[in-house]
Amino acid sequence: MIGIIKHYDAETQSGTITNGKEIFNFDASVWIASAPPEIGDEVTFDLAGVKAFKVNLRGATLNTSAAVKYKYVALALALLLGWAGVHRIYLGYYRLAIIQIIATGLLIAAGLPGYVLLWSFVEAILIFGGQIDKDAANRPLK
Repeated sequence: MIGIIKHYDAETQSGTITNGKEIFNFDASVWIASAPPEIGDEVTFDLAGVKAFKVNLRGATLNTSAAVKYKYVALALALLLGWAGVHRIYLGYYRLAIIQIIATGLLIAAGLPGYVLLWSFVEAILIFGGQIDKDAANRPLK
């Protein structure tokens, strides 16, 4: 996961990380980076319940948590070209797009083109409803 250090006490060597929705506890024993943690640092971490572990600093020059792709572009691509997986390519899910293209070919070859259109419609609903809300780099959609 990606988060920001919300609180850190150097004396107790413990703190909290937020991902914008939830707060997770961590202590210095799970800190990987060589620099000490500071409030506001962007970090990556894994979870064990509500406790963060393998906490590490993210790259300082690249803010990959900022949104760069548009939800409505993905929605339009899903509605118009969803049968070809173009919206998945736009979002960076290349393997899933290739699988979708192959499945589309198989459905058309089997004489079931209606399911291809249904698939596009369902994926558009998932994007519109917020179920598909991040790109392949785990960045939120604008």
